[in-house]
Amino acid sequence: MSEDVQAKIDGIVKGNKVVVFMKGNPDFPQCGFSGAVAQIFQSVGAPFAHVDVIDQPEFREEIKQYSKWPTIPQVFIDGKMIGGCDIVKDMFESGELQKLIGDSVPPPTA
Repeated sequence: MSEDVQAKIDGIVKGNKVVVFMKGNPDFPQCGFSGAVAQIFQSVGAPFAHVDVIDQPEFREEIKQYSKWPTIPQVFIDGKMIGGCDIVKDMFESGELQKLIGDSVPPPTA
């Protein structure tokens, strides 16, 4: 593991309420799972940071070591690893995700 990259990952994870390590970006995801996660956060109006592991390949393997999670996308909320696409989908469908990110979601407009 590269300590420099691990330190960068740690800073990104701890410096953002919600961060998604994904393939591509929210506007142009490079895999269906990454696209689904981005769409979920966009649908609830939750701002989130993202790291494109294709554009920044130094993160691709290091994030797996950091989180001890084998797949991408990876979602972190409040510095805690939440999981990948299936877990985020389940949390969204149950309403648990919205509760977890509640204070970062802007109130609805009238």
